[in-house]
Amino acid sequence: MYTTAAALWLDTHFAGFDHLFLSVQHWFADHLGGVLTPLMRVITFLGEKGWPFFLLALVFILLADRRDLGVCIFGAVCCGALITNIILKDNVARLRPYESGNVEYELWWMAVGSPLEDGFSFPSGHVTACAAGLTAISLMKGKKWIAPSVVVVLLMMISRNYLMAHYPSDVAAGLFIGVFSGFVAWFITLGIFRVLKRYRRKFAFCGFLLDFDIRDILPFNLPRGRKAKEPTARKADGGESGKPVSAGRRTAPVEAPAKEAPTVPAAPAAAEHAPVRESRPAPAAAAQSARPAGPARGGGRHALPEGAAGSSKAKAPSNYQGKH
Repeated sequence: MYTTAAALWLDTHFAGFDHLFLSVQHWFADHLGGVLTPLMRVITFLGEKGWPFFLLALVFILLADRRDLGVCIFGAVCCGALITNIILKDNVARLRPYESGNVEYELWWMAVGSPLEDGFSFPSGHVTACAAGLTAISLMKGKKWIAPSVVVVLLMMISRNYLMAHYPSDVAAGLFIGVFSGFVAWFITLGIFRVLKRYRRKFAFCGFLLDFDIRDILPFNLPRGRKAKEPTARKADGGESGKPVSAGRRTAPVEAPAKEAPTVPAAPAAAEHAPVRESRPAPAAAAQSARPAGPARGGGRHALPEGAAGSSKAKAPSNYQGKH
């Protein structure tokens, strides 16, 4: 039984694809004895009509530092619901697997004990809402949210097929519509908040939309996000030492203590008149003793006096004052 030409086209062109994935999931349900059935029901309940994401978006919209995230989630889920529930479901009018007249699908649906579903099958509204909300979160919060979002969306897709509420082609279409809706809401959110920030000071209403926070009027205190990290002291090579430093405090470079010059003890007064010993090489001393002292060479102050040729010590004259 086919209601529209679009439903007939889907059932014809995706028959093999849908039967393959539904038969694999029925095999798990049959061999595990229905152990996964309660878990699949909980997962599908969390995506019912997208209400968890609407509630999360409402909470974030009331917080000034999360308002853009809340607006993006709300816009993504609304955009997905508009495309899925209002435009496609009633116009395509594809029957659910257990309503299509396929006896095998009806038996699989009865085996898992899945309840009746209202509305048509294509595309999956649960998967659309889940993919739209998590795509918006990933775009607003960064890449760290991509892996958890993929896991949650895959679990939602599996649960809808496991309970025989949708064909695999239905959940695949819901995935693409949800991701598309998330990107649309992200671009619109960026444009809205760019305009609000531009006219914050010109129009009081724009400032109110940006600055209003429900925590300011509550009778109790709520956390306001992470605290700012303290600045860290940098090493000489440009790295960070990891130790916080207080603002406005300037550390002076540490200088090595100056070494004191060694003190030389003063020489005793008697050393000033001590005889001066002149050290000369042995050959030169022998040559000097062999030469006769003449008038031309006897005028120097280092000339040896008469009768002291064989002495190795020279006595200083009486008027000689030692120079130090």
